[in-house]
Amino acid sequence: MFAILAAIGVMFGLSLARVPVVFALIIGAVTGGLLAGLGLHGTLEAFNNGLGGGAKIALAYGVLGAFALALARSGLPDLLAYKLIKTLKGSSNEKAQNRVKYLIFITVALAAICSQNVIPVHIAFIPVLIPPLLSVFNHLQLDRRLIACVLTFGLVATYMLVPFGFGAIFLNDILGQNINTFGQPYGFKINYADIPSAMAIPVFGMFVGLLVAVFFSYRKKRVYEEVHVEPVQQSISSELDITGEKSKPEISKFTLSMALIAVVATLWVQIASDSMILAGLVGVAILSCAGIFKWKEADDVIISGMRMMALVGFIMIAAQGFASVISATNQVPALVEASVQWIGSSQGLAAFWMLLIGLLITLGIGSSFSTIPILAIIYVPLCIQFGFSPAATIAIIGTAAALGDAGSPASDSTLGPTSGLNMDGQHDHMKDSVIPTFIHFNIPLMIFGWIAAMVL
Repeated sequence: MFAILAAIGVMFGLSLARVPVVFALIIGAVTGGLLAGLGLHGTLEAFNNGLGGGAKIALAYGVLGAFALALARSGLPDLLAYKLIKTLKGSSNEKAQNRVKYLIFITVALAAICSQNVIPVHIAFIPVLIPPLLSVFNHLQLDRRLIACVLTFGLVATYMLVPFGFGAIFLNDILGQNINTFGQPYGFKINYADIPSAMAIPVFGMFVGLLVAVFFSYRKKRVYEEVHVEPVQQSISSELDITGEKSKPEISKFTLSMALIAVVATLWVQIASDSMILAGLVGVAILSCAGIFKWKEADDVIISGMRMMALVGFIMIAAQGFASVISATNQVPALVEASVQWIGSSQGLAAFWMLLIGLLITLGIGSSFSTIPILAIIYVPLCIQFGFSPAATIAIIGTAAALGDAGSPASDSTLGPTSGLNMDGQHDHMKDSVIPTFIHFNIPLMIFGWIAAMVL
């Protein structure tokens, strides 16, 4: 079993050392294959055989990235920012400002939630929506660490619970598929319909962490300097400011209608066909035919959007190759047997160690989506050996993969919020995004993930 431990250790160490995750996965896979006696040719063959498992997911990410950038061209994020700023105008008393403050929390949370499922644009909305609102945050003296927590909650908790958009990719295409794939030799199978209910307890833990951040940790005011921020998305005709004196963003009713039609059509096609790839293509086609962006700009918009999500896609492909090499070593049964002997018969201790190891691996890789193939190949037989139910197995592996996503320096869930909140240079990535989200989400996930493993 030394080859598996060495492969994971090399991959994790290189990831923490800031070596690109794709390279870390490849080097870790080669290390494990060579130590297992597969030879270089056998290792590469096993790695290549596994790459196809991540191709569908990577393509879905690329298409959704193109749809995200195309939708941003409609100006909808700018219109939302304008509406919030206009609401704040004249709100000088404490009661009115508190009302606007909680309106901002709800709006930002809903935007993050919808970005994963209803309008699957992932983190592409953040650098478009958040910078125009920085002056509002400054006026209200909001602690941006709280906004980072709200954004991260919407980004992570949603795909962990709702099986649409990126949630469909995480829960069905990755979590469910990998559990059934690696459980097949043991006659173990889960029902995809049971996945959301199994993940509900860990997600509730994240909600508890969010409440702590809102009402305790960051409820005090924090002063920021007023710094002019250049708009990221040049889709509006005027600049927004806290006074609300500038003109309303000029978005025609036709453009607004077609953008909404594209969103509805994308969601409908996704539900009807169970294909994120087809849904994204339909959304891009509607926006293109509606003239949201010029035909001569189509290549630039689509390629830029796909490039935005390409890294995550490549990491997922490499992770499937890594898992394939781990499987080819034939050392998983020995590792499971040794783990059972070391842990004993305690389900509680087994669940704790699986969650903790998942936290460490995800912190290194930075992507919960890419962590599942690495964990599932070992955790599925472990869960079977310790007698965990199918629901508990789902909760353990799903939570173990999501752990760390909210607090990893390399995660989209922390990089995304920082990209918007640090536009004026007053939001530090580690101190203001990574550490707050780690404390308020990873700790509750550990606790409630363990509870889910024990009660399900």
